[in-house]
Amino acid sequence: FHRAGFTVLAFDYRRLGESGGRPRLVQRVRAQLADWRAAVAFAAALPGVQPGRVAVWGFSLSGGHVLRVGALDGVGAVIAQTPNADGQAATRNALRHQSIGALLHTFGVALLDAVGGLVGRRPLLIPLDGPRGSVAVLTTPDAVGGGAVLDPDNRYPQWQQKIAARSILGMGTYRPGRAASKVRCPLLVVVADDDRSALAEPSVRAAERAPKADLVRVPGGHYAPFLDQHDAVVGAELEFLDRVLAGGR
Repeated sequence: FHRAGFTVLAFDYRRLGESGGRPRLVQRVRAQLADWRAAVAFAAALPGVQPGRVAVWGFSLSGGHVLRVGALDGVGAVIAQTPNADGQAATRNALRHQSIGALLHTFGVALLDAVGGLVGRRPLLIPLDGPRGSVAVLTTPDAVGGGAVLDPDNRYPQWQQKIAARSILGMGTYRPGRAASKVRCPLLVVVADDDRSALAEPSVRAAERAPKADLVRVPGGHYAPFLDQHDAVVGAELEFLDRVLAGGR
């Protein structure tokens, strides 16, 4: 669809939403990066799209992905919005917002789900967020209620705000911010200073590594760009795209 003078392509990762693939809700970083490469190639082949003028935008975990995708040929600009640039740092921080019992329970469910996957069992699902002491992917203060932030009008009642427990294994070692130095195209990193889920400082360091990076800092937590900082962040992102891709038009 078209918005603000740009053609926008949105896609669901495999096994999620309207995309195919089974088992459902099982996510792997490698597969998601492959989906990004396919999306970039598809966008570049669309009628009227000029070579080198494809921009990629990602938020949270996907915001980390685009720090790696930005090194691909054909990517002309990158926007990483409150990205998870350092899974190791984010995991250490997340542990401070979880009880030991719930942490062990969550890890046990993830291992059980991984073993079950080897013999073809259906995935064991856990919520994307929850309060401290619950079994969930994130129990950080600003992660709770993320579904209501992203879908405030409940336009997508069939959206399962869950994920296969096995998907969390290995995320603590994923550090896409290290790839920022390889992003040669213009990069915009949007950081929320009070982010307790993806953390601000790893994203700031990623921006410092990139040769052509702009950094925008806003107050608030992980979802601030969708809440009271929405207008400021969207304005900064559109100005960035207009400047680096549309030649200021």
